[in-house]
Amino acid sequence: MERTYYNGLLRESNVNENVTLLGWVAKKRNFGSLVFIDLRDRTGITQIVCKEDLSEVTSKIRNEYVLEVKGVVKVREQKNPNLPTGDIEVIASEVKIINTADTTPIIIADQTDALEDTRLKYRYLDLRRPIMQQKIIERHNIVKAMRNFLDDEGFIEIETPLLGKTTPEGARDYLVPSRVNPGKFYALPQSPQLYKQLLMISGFEKYYQVARCFRDEDLRSDRQPDFTQLDIEMSFMDEKQITDLMERLFQTMFKKVKGYELKLPIRRIGFKEALATYGSDKPDTRFGYELCDITSAFKETEFAIVKSVLEQNGTVRALNAKNLSSSLSRKDIDSYTLLAKKYHAKGLMWMRYVNDNFEGPMAKNLKTEELAAIKEIANAENNDLIFAVSDISFETACNSLGAIRSSLGKRFAADKLVGFDLLWVTDFPMFEWNYDDLRYEPSHHPFTRPYEEDIKYLDSDPGRVRSHHYDLVLNGYELGSGSLRIYDEALQKKIFEICGLSEEQIRNKFGFFIDAFHYGTPPHGGVAFGIDRIAMILTNSESIRDVIAFPKNASGVCPMSEAPTFVDEKQLSDLHLEVKL
Repeated sequence: MERTYYNGLLRESNVNENVTLLGWVAKKRNFGSLVFIDLRDRTGITQIVCKEDLSEVTSKIRNEYVLEVKGVVKVREQKNPNLPTGDIEVIASEVKIINTADTTPIIIADQTDALEDTRLKYRYLDLRRPIMQQKIIERHNIVKAMRNFLDDEGFIEIETPLLGKTTPEGARDYLVPSRVNPGKFYALPQSPQLYKQLLMISGFEKYYQVARCFRDEDLRSDRQPDFTQLDIEMSFMDEKQITDLMERLFQTMFKKVKGYELKLPIRRIGFKEALATYGSDKPDTRFGYELCDITSAFKETEFAIVKSVLEQNGTVRALNAKNLSSSLSRKDIDSYTLLAKKYHAKGLMWMRYVNDNFEGPMAKNLKTEELAAIKEIANAENNDLIFAVSDISFETACNSLGAIRSSLGKRFAADKLVGFDLLWVTDFPMFEWNYDDLRYEPSHHPFTRPYEEDIKYLDSDPGRVRSHHYDLVLNGYELGSGSLRIYDEALQKKIFEICGLSEEQIRNKFGFFIDAFHYGTPPHGGVAFGIDRIAMILTNSESIRDVIAFPKNASGVCPMSEAPTFVDEKQLSDLHLEVKL
């Protein structure tokens, strides 16, 4: 079989050429003396015209049969402007059935009525759909553009181990038992973090890897147990040099993949400003409904809910749902109250501004001067609805209102959710407080370098320490996180201790890494971008499952292969394991 062209590439310039095409039958139309076949491959469709002399073979052909077609390219009498090949057709002289096909359980077309689990069960058929092939090919083009850029910038792609040591990195590890070392386990990497830092100590200076990563955590539409990152690390560069380079990477990728001119520099916003204004450290800034600080309105308040919070140096934050008072019912407000509580708010206060007055449960508890102050700060106008949260935690007050803001944006500002909204979020706190374990833990990871001027607070007030941690955000999604790294052994041990690790735990978990610090560690930093998430956004997909060839469903199951599965006793015995259910 020697094809002369891919089906989707034929044009009028090929008229009168003899061609050999290969592909699947997308559609067959029988008009008696003529049979029309749409022959599909990954590049598109060409219409094949079969005359009566081929009826013996065409009578047997069904959808999704695999064919070899020989014929001559001709101009169509009735052209199809909706197809790239719509100006031509191939008059078949020979048609050969290479393989047959049963009736498929899903429709092989851009639009299908199959449920997601059915699509995943027959993923090899789902991937035949042109729209799915376009998504996978665009993902390939994204990675190719990134690789080419980094190669041109002098980076070296280096693979790191998939079987490594279990270390605390924020999520549960996937563990792999060792047959030859009974009772011991490897861990699949949550990221190549330690290895890429060791490569900087090794002197490679510029590293990247399209890395497979694994995290045992709850799934959602933009998360999978196994996923792909573009991991990057470099030596002797400061934060601005790193982020400037990454901006040029994205500018190049957007141009090559989407034909989009990304304007540089990318906007930067501090962590606290992002929370205070948008209620999120990964804000979508394409729409309004911004937050405001109304704490000052309650200087001498008698409103018990707020008073007790302010006595503990808390805060009161508000969101003005502009012109939505008549659009949001009490049922809507109740649902937003539940949403705020999911983000650890103790409750949600609200009131409407109608007929030049505040109405609602919050308004009934406030003094005239308090309402006047809120009106001015929140810029309240008729038909506005004010939501407010008071909490001892700045983050809780902002995040809970930020969740409501995001919901309002998707529901009432859909016309503004277009284009690409890229920004850097910077100046993250070094630590965040874990209320369950009553200890500090890293905001990013324990290898992030704190600001030099904040190191003095590590002993007295760790929550005050800022770090060289930077996130790139696109349309409300975190595309990637990066940081400058600690390269001083004493400082690294100090951070581990603040996170609650003993000397013995530091040695057991990170001994090999700390030892490397003894041998000339350069200043270094890096970043990792989620390839799946980038592809999801750039292909306008609703889920990263649409841009992964063989993903798991929301339960972490592959409906096609049925993984994960039970294994037999012999396999368990070889691994010195026993399963208890």
